[in-house]
Amino acid sequence: QEVDLVAVKIRLKRMGSKRKPFYRIVVADSRSPRDGRFIEAVGYYNPLTNPVDLKLNEEDILNWLQKGAQPSDTVRNLLGSKGIMQKYHEARFAKK
Repeated sequence: QEVDLVAVKIRLKRMGSKRKPFYRIVVADSRSPRDGRFIEAVGYYNPLTNPVDLKLNEEDILNWLQKGAQPSDTVRNLLGSKGIMQKYHEARFAKK
């Protein structure tokens, strides 16, 4: 399943029940619906726990970022909090 990487985003897919949101962090085509088809699940985020429950598959996320997938603003902040964006930028500019 080859997708045009220009349209690939890393974003949140809402799960859980009414008023109890739980999010899966997925790699999806930007044209697919928010909770619709996705290419790969790369983590999850539960904002209701204290502290928030955030689990990310760092290797897969870095892999997708290098292929050109764009994180949504919220996902970018979550990745930043785990230091993944930092690693990505270091890896990107170290090559030059």
